Amino acid sequence: EIHTNILEAVRQHSSQMAEQPPAEDSGKKPDTVENDEDVSNDDLRPAEEVQDKAEEQSPGASGGKKKKKKKKKKKAGQGEDQNLESEATEGEGPPAAAAAPANGHAEEGEAEDGGDEEGEGEGEGGGKEAKKKKKKKKKKKKKSAASAPPLAVDPEYQGTKTSQEIGVKGFMDSYCRHGQTDPPTIPVADLFPNGHFPIGQIMDHPGDFNVFRTTDDEKRARDQFEEPLYNKIRLAAECHRQVRRYAQSFIEPGIKLIDMCERLEEKNRQLVQEHGLERGIAFPTGCSINHVAAHYTPNRGDNTVLEYGDVMKIDFGTQVEGRIIDCAWTVAFDPTFESLLEAAREATDTGIRTCGIDVPLNEVGEAIQETMESYELELNGKTYPVKSIRNLNGHSVGPYQIHAGKSVPIIKGGETTRMEEGEMYAIETFGSTGRAVVVEDMECSHYMKNFFAPHIPLRMPRSKKLLSHINKTFGTLAFCRRWLEREDGGSFAVNGNAGKQEKYLGALKNLCDVGIVQAYPPLCDIRGSYVAQYEHTVLLRPTCKEVVSRGDDY
Repeated sequence: EIHTNILEAVRQHSSQMAEQPPAEDSGKKPDTVENDEDVSNDDLRPAEEVQDKAEEQSPGASGGKKKKKKKKKKKAGQGEDQNLESEATEGEGPPAAAAAPANGHAEEGEAEDGGDEEGEGEGEGGGKEAKKKKKKKKKKKKKSAASAPPLAVDPEYQGTKTSQEIGVKGFMDSYCRHGQTDPPTIPVADLFPNGHFPIGQIMDHPGDFNVFRTTDDEKRARDQFEEPLYNKIRLAAECHRQVRRYAQSFIEPGIKLIDMCERLEEKNRQLVQEHGLERGIAFPTGCSINHVAAHYTPNRGDNTVLEYGDVMKIDFGTQVEGRIIDCAWTVAFDPTFESLLEAAREATDTGIRTCGIDVPLNEVGEAIQETMESYELELNGKTYPVKSIRNLNGHSVGPYQIHAGKSVPIIKGGETTRMEEGEMYAIETFGSTGRAVVVEDMECSHYMKNFFAPHIPLRMPRSKKLLSHINKTFGTLAFCRRWLEREDGGSFAVNGNAGKQEKYLGALKNLCDVGIVQAYPPLCDIRGSYVAQYEHTVLLRPTCKEVVSRGDDY
């Protein structure tokens, strides 16, 4: 019936226009052209509007007023064309964009009704004129939104890509909420030009003796005073989050571990804007598989490939001015290992909840073990209890010092030393289906200069040269053999493309023998067992504790 009314109104309008003599106006287009456009647009308007126009253009109306109204009608018709085009393509866009034209029409209809009721002087013309202005404003608003820069991303954006790993959750492209590209290419510091970086998970310190900290003026002032330091730590943490999300997007069965590590490390250097000891990678990427618990990264010539049934621990770090983020997660694809990963993840979260200022370290270890050993793994028809590895620990973290002296046990017992205000801790747990004791095994890849190494005269020129390279490139941060064999020797900012170390193994062994450099071979449980690990860095602020490395993945 609506279409019939429209067609009838169009026919009436056409007959009236044919009887009407053309108006003469040298400053505007002939009526014939304008009338053609009006007719072509009238079939897109409601029948009532077309009828109103026909009445307005009766022979008794004045010529100037008639042209003015026809010009408004023409613009309105073009706006209606745009609306209909957006409706025709709404199936291709997101639901929010598709709903916009419908809402716009509803609001315009209400405005038209209001104009008919309240119009004075020109009557219906006043209502229509208000309606046209409203429609024009809406069009301008849409145009400005469409021309927004590509990095103007909604801060509520949570991502769309999910990982095939069972050890993480959330979305792999969630870093786009800050305006980052996918894959990430913009240095993290450039995403936050004001120097304020995302804050980690905030938690209260446990115990009634710490309740006063949240409101105490002195503690709050101390917290505010340390804000520049906290922002350096948060910059490193945000780099870690974005790099690991990128890594989760390409880690899959069949990838060579050496290719995976180099790809992850290059992205780490790019996002943190590697600049020698000022900022860069804190230690080599660990990718320990199955019974290997920690400290394994492939050397040159190692062609190990990740398999579907493997359980791999990814442990890497980022540092800004020596403030280290030490954070790890476990990669697995076979759902069989879900309970093992859940045990380590929940044990780590328990340790984070338990730790705090003035909390004894042994209490943290006891809580971790209780959570870890409440899980078991069923594998090939046999049930294995998940146990905390007895000789692995979390640890305090200091400036340029990954192990700063205090150890956080993951079993009952241990030190009664208390955690202190201002300290940073790497809370990490290891759950194993084996003996839950690790030993050094396999070829060594991790090395680190002794933080308290005394001055020792060296006789070998190669040892002196290598030590000089280590001092200026890594300082007291950990490094690996792969980095020494790079063209930049581990840091392009320091060495350019002239840092590659040749025939260095003898010199490296000599530095280890005299105690200047410490070797860290892989730590392994019995073969055939599986080990899972999760780790976060926690900052003990005066008013609260901040899990700076926390992300939506774990």
